[in-house]
Amino acid sequence: MTGKEKLLQAVLDKTVDGKKVFGTSFAVKNDSLTWVGASGDLSKDQPYFIASTTKLFTTAIILRLRSEGKLNIEDKVSKYLEASILNGLHVYKGKDYSDELTIKHLMAHTSGLPDYFQGKGTDGKSLEGDLKNGNDQFWTFQQAIERTKAMKPLFPPGKKNKAHYADSNFQLLGKIIEVITNKPYSACCHDFIVSPLGLSNTYLYLDFADKRPKGLYYKTYELNIPKAMMSFGADGGIVSTSADMLLFIESFFRGKLFPSEYIDELQEWNKIFFPMKSGTGIHLFKLPWLFNPTGAVPYFIGHSGLSGALAYYSPKEDIYVAGTVNQVAHPDISFKTMIKLIRELMKK
Repeated sequence: MTGKEKLLQAVLDKTVDGKKVFGTSFAVKNDSLTWVGASGDLSKDQPYFIASTTKLFTTAIILRLRSEGKLNIEDKVSKYLEASILNGLHVYKGKDYSDELTIKHLMAHTSGLPDYFQGKGTDGKSLEGDLKNGNDQFWTFQQAIERTKAMKPLFPPGKKNKAHYADSNFQLLGKIIEVITNKPYSACCHDFIVSPLGLSNTYLYLDFADKRPKGLYYKTYELNIPKAMMSFGADGGIVSTSADMLLFIESFFRGKLFPSEYIDELQEWNKIFFPMKSGTGIHLFKLPWLFNPTGAVPYFIGHSGLSGALAYYSPKEDIYVAGTVNQVAHPDISFKTMIKLIRELMKK
């Protein structure tokens, strides 16, 4: 192990404290170094749930279909989805906007749709809250959409400078992918991404009896929610490793999955949650000046998940990073870990 690798490993070892973080796994790459490390109860080759980082897979497939002339991102979703899905989906202040929704609105979270997962249902509870309380449950695409319809939209589709993060958007994108390809989303992930890139430990979680992925932590205990994890699909159901995710994120931004000229088009940013901004299918992570006065930490584009998983790319420094702290209660620790790793990587 080189001196640089020892410093990177030390960052992971210090992150695992047995109180908030019980295991971490990260991989980084720049011009001179590709490194994979792990600490605590995660090993380098241990698969884990990447949660909403899955949305990058969905984005990549949509852009691949675009490159093949199968869709345009400005297409109305009504071109692909049957009326039973769209009826009453987006009714805002008495006006039905359901037929105005576009693929881009869904990708960019500018649809105004509520979030079936984090939003509160008619019973005043959220699915997220239920799962954190250990109430594992399964839901179908139809149930996710019905739950969305029972909540109030936040604004009309495409309202200027407005974005609201909603897993419902990516449930719909997953269905559009299935309609266009006439294949399950899992098969599309395999055929368009996993197989071409040789991602040997990456797959969509489909079987609640599958014990391969490391269980998610919520605070000090392991969440046992396999039914939920197999319900997410296109918005959060992928299992992977840090090494596989490093290969994926590099391929995503280097044009191996779809034409690289699309990347610039994805970077129209709207505020979504501090300090994150949403683009079209990707997020921008940029530390505010107060926490980064010298600009030493570059901005990153990619995605992250509530599980503490992330996959990002720094265009300025040409650095790729992927990993997890596997902690639902403290996903922010993943970003802090990423920043520490990047600072070590950039030291001369």
